[in-house]
Amino acid sequence: MSGLTVEGINHDWGARRALDGVSFTVQSGRFCALLGPNGAGKSTLFGMLTRLFMPRAGRITVAGHDMAREPRAALARMGVVFQASTLDPDLTVKRNLLYFAALHGLPGSEAEKRAMVVLEQLGMAERAGEKAAKLNGGHRRRMEIARALLHRPQVLLLDEPTVGLDAASRAAITTHVHDLAAGGLTVLWATHLVDEVREKDRLVILHQGRVLANGEAGEIGGDDLTARFLALTAERR
Repeated sequence: MSGLTVEGINHDWGARRALDGVSFTVQSGRFCALLGPNGAGKSTLFGMLTRLFMPRAGRITVAGHDMAREPRAALARMGVVFQASTLDPDLTVKRNLLYFAALHGLPGSEAEKRAMVVLEQLGMAERAGEKAAKLNGGHRRRMEIARALLHRPQVLLLDEPTVGLDAASRAAITTHVHDLAAGGLTVLWATHLVDEVREKDRLVILHQGRVLANGEAGEIGGDDLTARFLALTAERR
């Protein structure tokens, strides 16, 4: 089992219920869009998925490993691209990746090999020697995705990965990650942008901490996913 399962997740920030019984499953090799307006609870859920903090109730399973009972095994099978950049701007692209590889205990020769493979996969091999500070936003995101793939995770989480990018860069990053899912990687892509969701994607619509829709995007949205999304979220404002 190499997918992602979220079961009955609850979490409160003081008196405010941030997540309320959130449940969904992403099958192995599927691209799942977690779609919700700002403040829907997406980042709180990502905090749970990456064990930055633990849910008050519920269960998270990553590639068959329970996050509460087997946290090391669950986290080892997960790659993460956070909304805020975590790159070292003074290091080259390749050195950023090698530093991350060392944290995962990868030996030098294997790390070098994997770094070039993932950079090639993301169209970044020719920039391996450039400093991260000199990259544009789209290339920095590709680099962060490449880094998240170094340890060969089975599940890839991306929290609003296209924020601040221009339309062309957004489209390129979205296509790259869909291609990764087509190659067998399980993907959870958090976004507030409907145009990043494709008809055949798995779709979970989250609003005010609750799942409002869960299924295939084309079935949920019909002929107009934007209108359906706005209608669902407007009913609860």
